[in-house]
Amino acid sequence: MDYKVLAQQTAQDILGYSQDTSGWKVVKSSKKVTVSSKASKIFHGNLYRVEGIIPESTSKLSDFLYKPENRTTWDKSLKVYNMIHKIDSDTFICHTITHSFAMGSISPRDFIDIVYLKCFEGNVFVISSKSVEFPGYPPSSDYIRGYNHACGFVCSPLQDNPAHSKLVMFVQTEMRGKLSPSIIEATMPSNLINLILNAKTGIKTHRAPPGRGCRRPYQPSLKKK
Repeated sequence: MDYKVLAQQTAQDILGYSQDTSGWKVVKSSKKVTVSSKASKIFHGNLYRVEGIIPESTSKLSDFLYKPENRTTWDKSLKVYNMIHKIDSDTFICHTITHSFAMGSISPRDFIDIVYLKCFEGNVFVISSKSVEFPGYPPSSDYIRGYNHACGFVCSPLQDNPAHSKLVMFVQTEMRGKLSPSIIEATMPSNLINLILNAKTGIKTHRAPPGRGCRRPYQPSLKKK
């Protein structure tokens, strides 16, 4: 598998989602974060769009969201987020394990995803992810292996205040297992709102050097299995 080509295509898919304005239905709004959804064209489930404003530049925000060592410090839905293979400075494969949620009605899942950071024109950063198979990390009996179709973040500068960012997240996840779609639809919006709020809180308390420009690569550290 050419992981890099897949990563680049996934980033283009996420950028395309951000430019698609048709068919979205608002399903929940809280604390200035809005969740919309529509039927996914890829699987029998929903594509979710989550929007919020983060008082930080796109370069700093994208660096913060991308770095694997940051993720479990702010994303309370995750138990494990380890980079298991670095492809280049902007692309890696990670192993993720979630906590249970919905008061335990949804058990922990694990995922193997390719993650990619790309800067587009206008200082718009896309952090994309998509599930892949990777040697040495087959599904285990400890967790149900979920599958992420094209997911990701889009960080765009606000037109009236470029020092702040509009953060839009897209999620289309197959939880798999024996879950009723109604349980997922009932619980997903609140969890997605919490993720954006946690990112907003996390970057506020995170001390980091200035964020990257489009040409400055980041070299993440590799965690072994």
